[in-house]
Amino acid sequence: MTIIQGSAGDKYELVVGLEVHAQLSTLSKSFSSDSAAFGAGPNENVSVVSLGHPGTLPRINKLMVEYAVKMGLACNCSINLNNTFARKNYFYADLPKGYQVTQDLSPICLGGRITVRLSDDTKKDIAIHHIHMEEDAGKSMHDQHHEDSLIDLNRAGVPLIEIVSEPDMRSSEEAGQYLTEVRKMLRYLDICDGNMEEGSVRCDANISVRIKGETEFGNRCEVKNLNSIRNVQRAIEHEFERQVNILENGGYIDQNTLNFNAETGETSVLRSKEMANDYRYFPEPDLQPLFLTNDYVNKIRATLPALPNELYDKYISELGLSPYDAAVITADREFALYFEELIKCTGNYKAATNWLMGSVKSYLNENGIQITEFSIKPANLAGLIALVDAGKINNSIAAQKLFPALIAYPAKSPDQLAKELNLLISSDTDDVHQFINEAIAKFPDKVIEYQKGKKGVLGLFMGEIMKRSKGRIDPQKTNQLLIKELESK
Repeated sequence: MTIIQGSAGDKYELVVGLEVHAQLSTLSKSFSSDSAAFGAGPNENVSVVSLGHPGTLPRINKLMVEYAVKMGLACNCSINLNNTFARKNYFYADLPKGYQVTQDLSPICLGGRITVRLSDDTKKDIAIHHIHMEEDAGKSMHDQHHEDSLIDLNRAGVPLIEIVSEPDMRSSEEAGQYLTEVRKMLRYLDICDGNMEEGSVRCDANISVRIKGETEFGNRCEVKNLNSIRNVQRAIEHEFERQVNILENGGYIDQNTLNFNAETGETSVLRSKEMANDYRYFPEPDLQPLFLTNDYVNKIRATLPALPNELYDKYISELGLSPYDAAVITADREFALYFEELIKCTGNYKAATNWLMGSVKSYLNENGIQITEFSIKPANLAGLIALVDAGKINNSIAAQKLFPALIAYPAKSPDQLAKELNLLISSDTDDVHQFINEAIAKFPDKVIEYQKGKKGVLGLFMGEIMKRSKGRIDPQKTNQLLIKELESK
């Protein structure tokens, strides 16, 4: 493909809308009692109901409805109290009923928005068109047999919500940040694990271009089943170039459904784009309308946790954290929950952040574990911070000796371990004076240098004192006593 020259690229505006399919973390499927668990053997989690055998009847999964309402409230949507389901008819080998039960005319959530933060520190609200409930299809596998494609219907009927944005995104960065925020919200609400590699979150990107300043949208192409945030961005960037090149060469954008090749970074045509009437939607005759009440919605609203943007703002405005620290802490739900418990036990928010972003994060990364597997409870980490704040142990000894000891013996308190390991700072000034005198005696030439104005040698003396005391001194007070002693020489 010819790379767009700057002037041609600047002439056009990118327009993107995303459809995000999130698999809900329910035990059973949307309309049957079959297990919705991931990882079972092929076609183990199926029954006559999920396969749509004649004479079987579906029943609505109540938790699917609750989770859809939760996401809608988190996205500031209006909740539709009168819901109906429809049959979306199309043929795929992995669609056992020949249709998909979904919501067409009355989705459960309407409107709303998701706020994203961009690299230039600006914020942008991406509007939501709607969120609807539906069931998933099965899975076709084309690499398991040398001649035949194989079908696994375990996923058929698993509950999904589809979050459909307005075409509000104007760059691949905005799309990537939007998808990142959607995943975070799903995880914070604990309604989806957000694992794109396992297909728990899948994304279709609707991409078009138009001359800057125009208000009419161009013909869009839909790139299907993108399985990572980076691939979403790559597909958008490729499509922008492809479509601009076609238009610049006098061509026309055909409205097609596309596949994205992650190895080449290019798109290819899967089929001509379907329109809504191609699916022959009609009301699902086996499911009665679903009527919700305001009381039901308000009860769900009362259970919503603090969401990532809310915590981000709180950490900056109330706790004084940097935007970087706030972003890292809120990026992961479990990490943020740990921090929330930690700051309930200590008022030293800066130290709490430093420990979490430093020693704790390094230990997790080195050992390949999550914060949920970390052995030090927030109360004990707060106890370690309290010992440092009280001047009972210095920061370096806390990091090098007490922190590893707490990991090894999580049932013991920081005070107990500090005493057992003889780490507490000595309050005996005679000991401190002895260490100072020994260090001065070891480096008489450096004493002369100090008296001639070379103050940098203080670090040498302090290093020697720390080594002799095994860290069991207060560095600040010792430094003051050392200066006093050197000045008197």
